[in-house]
This record gives sequence, C-alpha cells and structure tokens, in this order.
Amino acid sequence: MTLFLLAVLLPLLGGSAALAAGRNARLATRLGAGSAVLGAVLGLWFAAGVLLGGGEPALSTSWAVPYGSFSIGADALSAVFLLLAFLLPAIAAVYGAGYLAAYGGDRRLGPAWFFFNLLTAAIALVLVARNAVLFLVAWEVMSLASYFLVVFEDERLEVRRAGWTYLVATHLGTAFLLAFFVLLGQRTGSFELASAAAALPGAGSLFLLALVGFGTKAGLVPLHIWLPEAHPAAPSHVSAVMSGVMIKTGIYGLMRTLLWLGGAEVWWATVLVVVGVGTGLVGALFALSQRDLKRLLAYSSVENVGLITLAIGLGVLGLTRDSPSLAVLGFGAALMHALNHGLFKGLLFLGAGAVRHAAGTLELDSLGGLLRRMPRTGLAFLVGAAAITALPPLNGFAGELLLYAAGLEGVAGLPPRHAWPALLAVAGVALIGGLALVAFVKAAGTAFLGEPRSSGAQGAHEAPASMTLPLLLLAGLCVLAGLLPIAVWRLLEPAVAQLSAGTPSFAAGGGVPHTLLGYLTVAGLVLVAVLLLLVMVRRVLLRGRVVRASTTWACGYAENVPRAQYTGSSLVEPVAAFLEPLLPSRNLAVRTPRGLFAREAWVKTGSTDIFRQRVYAPAFGWLRDAFSRTRRLQHGQLQWYLLYIFATLILLLVLELGVRR
Repeated sequence: MTLFLLAVLLPLLGGSAALAAGRNARLATRLGAGSAVLGAVLGLWFAAGVLLGGGEPALSTSWAVPYGSFSIGADALSAVFLLLAFLLPAIAAVYGAGYLAAYGGDRRLGPAWFFFNLLTAAIALVLVARNAVLFLVAWEVMSLASYFLVVFEDERLEVRRAGWTYLVATHLGTAFLLAFFVLLGQRTGSFELASAAAALPGAGSLFLLALVGFGTKAGLVPLHIWLPEAHPAAPSHVSAVMSGVMIKTGIYGLMRTLLWLGGAEVWWATVLVVVGVGTGLVGALFALSQRDLKRLLAYSSVENVGLITLAIGLGVLGLTRDSPSLAVLGFGAALMHALNHGLFKGLLFLGAGAVRHAAGTLELDSLGGLLRRMPRTGLAFLVGAAAITALPPLNGFAGELLLYAAGLEGVAGLPPRHAWPALLAVAGVALIGGLALVAFVKAAGTAFLGEPRSSGAQGAHEAPASMTLPLLLLAGLCVLAGLLPIAVWRLLEPAVAQLSAGTPSFAAGGGVPHTLLGYLTVAGLVLVAVLLLLVMVRRVLLRGRVVRASTTWACGYAENVPRAQYTGSSLVEPVAAFLEPLLPSRNLAVRTPRGLFAREAWVKTGSTDIFRQRVYAPAFGWLRDAFSRTRRLQHGQLQWYLLYIFATLILLLVLELGVRR
C-alpha cells in the first residue's frame, strides 16, 4: 500500500503548498495541478497492478479514535473505481489550470487547489477504507471538500443556495450511513469492514439504510435534488470530478454493501430495478426541458445513475434466482457503464466549461455556431454526446448493450412470475435511451450548429491548449474504449467475479459477455476500416474538383438570420408536449400575435423540479417555521439561561435514577 499512500499524500502536500502560495495564482496552480497529476500517475499504477493480478494489498494500524483503526485495503472492486478516481481528476486538474486562469487576478486560487486535491484524496480513501469509522471520516471530508468547491463563486446568490442545498442533502445521507454502520458493527461484532461469510440477520433494514445513504450521494430519485443545483454552480473541472467520480462512490457503496451483508434477498432486486428505472426516467425527462447546458448535464447524470442502479438490480436478480449469466451481465453492465459514464460525462462537463469560457454563457438559446469557432471543443463535445446516447462504435454503446443483454437474459431465462423486473428494465432502458437521444440532439445541435444567437456566441474563440487537450484525450478514450470493449471487460472481470461469487458457477455466466464484447470489438474495428476506406474514396473522387461551402436551404427565407433557427426549447417542444402528463411541473407561456401588424410574439418554456417544488420546499418550510418559534427562548437574559441549565441537570438526574431502579 506504499504506492497508494504516496498517491494520496502527494496531492495533499501539493494542495497545502498551493494554499500557502498566497495570491501568487500561477505558483498555486502549478503546485496544485502538478501534484494532482503526479499522484494520479502513482495511483493508476497501483490500481492497474491490483486488477492485473497484483493480489489484494492491505495495511492496518491502530488509531487513537474510538472504534477506529487505519485499516485500508484494495481488491478488484476498489481498483475499478480507483481507475476513475485517479484518471479523471488528473485530466481535470490540467484543464483547471487553464480554466481558473481567468480568476487569478480577482481571488486566491490556493484554497481552490487545496480543496480539489483534498477531494480526490478523500475519494480514494473512501474506496479503500476497511474500517467503518475511517470510512465515515473519509466520506465526511469528501463531502466538505466538495462543498467548498461548489461555493467557489460565493459572491453569487444562486451559488450560495446551491451550496446550502448540497450541504443539507449530503449530511442527511451521512446520517443514514451512520445508522447503517452502527447497526452493521453491532451485528457483526466489529467495525472492521470485511465481506460477510453468510447473510446477516436483519439484512433488509441495513440494505434500505445503505440505499438511502449511498443513494443520496449517487443522486437516486427523490434524493437527487442537490445535483442540478451543485453541478452548475461549481467550476467545470470540479463538476466533471463530482459527476464522473464522486457520485460513483454512492454506486461503489451499494455494491460493497452486497458484500458486507453476505448476500441479497429477492426483493432487493425489485427495489433496485424500480428505483433505477424511476431515476433514469426522471433524469431524462428533466434533462429534456433544461435551457442551461450544465443543468442538462446534471440531470443526465441522474439518468445514468438510474441505468447503473437498475443494472445492479439485474445482477442481484441473477444472484437470488441462481442465474449465473444474468448476475454476470447485470454486474458487468453496471461496472462498465459506471466507468464509461465517468469518461464521457467528464468530457461533456469540461466541454461545457470551454463553452462558457468562450461565449460567456451556458444558456442554450443564446449559443449556436460554435463548431466553426471552436472546432476542437465542438468535435470533442459531439463525441461525448454520441457516446452518452450509446451510438456505436463509442464506449456508451458497449455498456448499454450489456444492459440490454442482461434484461433479455432475465426475460428469457427466468420463469414469467420472476422475470417482470427484467422486462421492466428492458422497457425502461429503451425509453430512457430515446429521451436521452433527444436531449443531446438539443444540447449539441443548439450550441454548436447553426448560426450564433448572441454576441457572446458570435465572438467565441477556441479555448487554450490546457483546456482543449484534456477534451481531446477524453474523447480519444471514449473512442478507444468503444472500439476495444473486450479489453475493458478484461479489466472489469475480476470485480464482476467478486460480485457474482454467490452464483452456482461464475464460469457458466462469464463467457456470455466475453463472447458478446468480442464480436463487438471485431465489428467496431471493421466499421473503422470501412469509414477510413470511404474517406480515401471521397478524396480520390474529389481530387481536382472545386469544393464550395454554402449554407443549407433556409425554407424560403431571403436572409438566413439566427431568429429563423430552431431554439433548443422549440426543438424538443413536440416531445415535451407529448410527455406533458409525465412533466407536471412543465411551464409554458405563450404570447400570440395580435392585430394586423403584430409587434411581438413569443413562447417561453421551462421546467422546475417537482420533488424540490412539491416535497422538499414545503417540508423545509414547515421545519423553518416550527424552529423559528424556538427563538423566544433566546432573549438574552442570563438568569433564564442558568435556569435552563439547572432544569436540564435535574431532568438528567431523574432519568439516571429511573434507569438504576
């Protein structure tokens, strides 16, 4: 574990040095970003070694904390998530060096780099913690570090509100995790986190506590409301890490819970599939109606977390119904989609940051025409959009192919009375995928195609190399992982075997995805060869001919003005109108033309989060009103405060006497 400790300590030391750099923004950036990249290189080396047969390194030493010990260890499941936990923050750190340069003259960047490196170190520690107290400490550090990054631009009111929402949500989730670990320690007799040899008594209640606690961090509906608030408020390289890596700690926690509890019950699979389908649908529906690019991406993260959760549910269904193929396909789809989502969602958030850097806005209806002005950013964003909508031969296709295969395996291989969760999963994935496709046609098309809709978009320019190179690297990884899914599967296979060990024969199910992804790899390589051949043929046919560029037909308009284009809202309006029963919080305001020579007419659409509007806002409003009444106890008179203390002591004495009797 020495290599892992170095990978964690180097970013912490570099972040501390950046904090001490004062107002020297350039020095703080070099120290913070440089140490993050160096630590990530060591961390990736460590994680790859574990996945490629390096055993399960561990370290345990005493710790002067009640019930705690510094016990860490890495197995295949930890190593898969460590790949993301080191890779994406390193790329985001390089990007952040260019992104934060615009803030260097106005504020100190040392705190931003300190908390960024602290966040990445805490995430890595969560993934290897083998003691409940250490896990909770790392979890809390991760939550607080990300909070300070979310409120980086705390002079803005909406940022402070987003930070407050995130802080409340994350600590509500932590409260459930605290109860989970206390009960788990009580039933196992130890706070050391080891895989249970047999199912624990009362495991169902522990599973529900873990689902709420870890589900809050992952963004499961209805615990998701902090995502569309915090992600748009944070700097884009932080949003990439939070969406691509941090929320995956919730997914990791759910998977690890299955091992801690020593098995699963049949109804757990149903709960996970239903929650996953519901989360995916809500995320996709609300992504469809967003006008801010980063809010759209945040709801898309909710959607993809739903897909990963229902894949876990299918894996649990395979465990509990003795179906090795279903278990392997379900857990394999969950791990592959989690890894792929980290790549393409990190790419999309970084791309959104480049758009804001260039155009000064993320309002989709104020963008347009950016592909010509930002070709590298536009190309990378289009690759990410195609990957997240599962278009071949990109990496998103491989994960969703395994997910469909898992659902179909459950439908075909289980008795009808047991197969309905798998049927629900197949139908849910199909509907979610269609909605996601419309949402990202809107996002990519409105922002990058057509003509500029504002002066900011008109004057946009390509981001600096420190921002575009990370985009191109992530885009390349999305293509590479899509072309070689069998290589990705070989990395994931030990973790899949670990999760599927409860099936009668892992080998009986392990060959299905191997064969499927092998064929997909061959098909992807053949497709690339055909495309290259077509490009060469096109060049030969056009050799010596004049090629002109022109605008597309403008439907008879004499002048192709930006106002004649579809906006993002109008593009998805037919779909949104059709799905209006599922969008009860959709807002539509119309001003129709009036008179013979109408001066104006407009349509405005929007959508508010129904859970925030109808559940959380009334509940917290009631709590605020209830607690505001207690202010009467704070009147500034010392004698009354002494009386409160005296009354409390008397009450405690009475309770103690009652207990002794």
